[in-house]
Amino acid sequence: SPSSPLTTAIIATSAIALPTVSYSAYVLATTGCGLPPGPAGLLGALEGVSYLQIVGLIGLSVYTKVKTGKGLDPGPYGLVGACEGLAYLVALGAIGAAGWQYAQRGYIPGALPDGICYGKKE
Repeated sequence: SPSSPLTTAIIATSAIALPTVSYSAYVLATTGCGLPPGPAGLLGALEGVSYLQIVGLIGLSVYTKVKTGKGLDPGPYGLVGACEGLAYLVALGAIGAAGWQYAQRGYIPGALPDGICYGKKE
């Protein structure tokens, strides 16, 4: 049976968002800053949209769990279920990296370049 548009969207966007957020959390934990803005700010935009996708997927998962008593439909080859589980794991890693960042450096960088991360020093 063909996949629904929602299933296809979850799989396609997660294929980009999950590694992006994972790498962002790693960069944050090791450098004290998120990903650099990149050319025309595209890498920073991808990072931000990826975080939103992870939050949206977790929100959909929680909503479905409350509404139906079970998680998202596993989808073809269990890919949606895998994306769902990985989204929780990646979110936990990002929260852990932010906590580590705050404990070690006393700040969490903002979403836009500033004097600390990738911006002009004042």
